Amino acid sequence: MSDNRIPFTIKVQPWFQDHSVGGRIVLPAVETMLLLASRCLALHPKVDVRVMKNVRFGKLLEIPANAVNIATLVECAAQSDGQVHAKLLSRIQMGAMSRIKEHGEIFFSYPQETKEQSPTLDPAPLTGGTLKKIDSERLYQELVPFGPRYRTLQETLYLSNYHAWGRLKAPEVPFIDPIQSVLGSPFPLDGAMHAACVLGQQFVGYPPFPVGFSKRHIIQPTQPGSRYITKVAMTSRTPDELVFDLAIFDSEGQVYETVTGIRMRDVRKAMKKQVPIE
Repeated sequence: MSDNRIPFTIKVQPWFQDHSVGGRIVLPAVETMLLLASRCLALHPKVDVRVMKNVRFGKLLEIPANAVNIATLVECAAQSDGQVHAKLLSRIQMGAMSRIKEHGEIFFSYPQETKEQSPTLDPAPLTGGTLKKIDSERLYQELVPFGPRYRTLQETLYLSNYHAWGRLKAPEVPFIDPIQSVLGSPFPLDGAMHAACVLGQQFVGYPPFPVGFSKRHIIQPTQPGSRYITKVAMTSRTPDELVFDLAIFDSEGQVYETVTGIRMRDVRKAMKKQVPIE
């Protein structure tokens, strides 16, 4: 990248404490996307941040207890292929030496390269006599142990062999950055990925966590306090990685956003080993 690394201070929000992995508070992937989109748009005003490609979440950014701010670095630069590449980094001091850790990266494109496509998933509820039903209260107590403000899935989550269907509600957390008027509330997508996590736990003995995806397309921004529907499909799996597509709709069936090729793994091992997820 030709651009210099720009220092950026993340203000720790009260709801971050409700998002933990392996007992550690970590910056949510949805917040990483908001941050990089905001910084990238400031440097490249014509980029279309509603479309994110080849997104990767590297090493989890841990938030120490009682932290008020987190010092990070942001890279954002135009590429020769016409895309804009953004990264979230942090610097770790090790005596006289320092080390850079990468926490996330996104490729953005310009509007003329963006083609709107119909989602491959539809908002219709799952049907059939073999459906599994999981109450959202039990789900957040046993399967996705996040705190109250990240308990976005509501009522009952329905599971078939390779699909999940559920209702979402964005908490009444106001927008704190102008970029959210474009990208919407981060909570519905976080909740939709909880549905993917629960669907995946039918096949593996761990809670899978997103480490990246192929493409996210935001058609309409989700709003605080509003209700939505999500449908998730598992598209492939190996013992170490599950892959999903998902879509978020309103009650009338209008699509708000789609995400394809979501890669999910057991990140607890990576946290213990203290090595990047690749």
